[in-house]
Amino acid sequence: MAKKRNRKIYLIVGLIVVLILGKFLISSASFFPFFFQLLFNKNIELKHKDDEINILLLGIGGENHDGPKLTDTIIFSSINTKTNKITMVSIPRDFYVPDIKSKINTAYSEGEEKRKGAGLVLSKAIVEKILGKNVDYGVVIDFNGFVRAVDLLGGIDVDVKNTFDDYAYPIAGKENDLCGIEEEGVATLSAQIATGSATEADFFPCRFQHIHFDKGLEHMDGEAALEFVRSRHALGSEGSDFARSARQGKVINAFKDKIFSLEVLTNPGKVINLYSILKGSIDTDIKDTEFDDFIRLLSKMKDAKIQSAVLDTGDSGNSREGLLINPFPEDFGGAWVLIPRRGASDFSEIQSYVDCVITKENCSVSKPL
Repeated sequence: MAKKRNRKIYLIVGLIVVLILGKFLISSASFFPFFFQLLFNKNIELKHKDDEINILLLGIGGENHDGPKLTDTIIFSSINTKTNKITMVSIPRDFYVPDIKSKINTAYSEGEEKRKGAGLVLSKAIVEKILGKNVDYGVVIDFNGFVRAVDLLGGIDVDVKNTFDDYAYPIAGKENDLCGIEEEGVATLSAQIATGSATEADFFPCRFQHIHFDKGLEHMDGEAALEFVRSRHALGSEGSDFARSARQGKVINAFKDKIFSLEVLTNPGKVINLYSILKGSIDTDIKDTEFDDFIRLLSKMKDAKIQSAVLDTGDSGNSREGLLINPFPEDFGGAWVLIPRRGASDFSEIQSYVDCVITKENCSVSKPL
């Protein structure tokens, strides 16, 4: 159970391990000082507050996607070295942020447009304000790099929980295809989409494709793995944010297993190639001098208990309350967004809930007053 629970933090540290091994295989002169430091310096000197080391993990579409720097995955990870507990909080990409007058998934892109490196700074600041928690480190992963990395590893084996179909999976590069519709009519159709009376797939079917997955163990190449984790419109229960988060966890676990396999770690050529892919696909503010501390942290937290939470609108079918609501699109420039149920700028309930899941167990959301 612990192995399954540790999947997301193992991915972060696993990527760091590959970066370290690749870097030092390419520049072997730096290896022995690092190895000496790893063996004989027992202190973990990472940034933290009150025994918590907090990491923000972001996933972006990358080139050949509409909005290549928009964050599709947003996960806040809090690692408590004293209680041996790791808390993962998923934030939906449609969460509206009043400070930037846009969805949270635009923060990284907007920051990077102003100055390289500012995207991570802005994203961390926004998440800190929403959750009321300090964010010590940030890691951004380009999904294109993820696809190439999975293919280099020879694919991954993923246990698919449920058979599902998604008939509205976006086709990269066709985001603006008019599908034969005259330009004069696009504005009218876009207005209907904005109000929620129709979907983009209804009017522009050529922008989407049908993807299908069968229940059971499935060997996936990079593209299939990406489709599996990014699918947002699957029919049935797999169309929920909870199911999507669970699928991400399964792929992360499979990817981690492949990275840490002897087949990879004992193959210098594969490590160097993997390093080259990841180096160009990861943006992080973790310093080179802190890599050894992250490996040491992994060892310390290997049996940690993991608790996951998702900020969403709840599930009426299972009588589960949510902290977010869908406001009227016309109040937000016609955009479909999510805001706290107490108001767009009131994060108090979210912060109390996050405090609970970090420090306690079995936290639930009460009915609104």
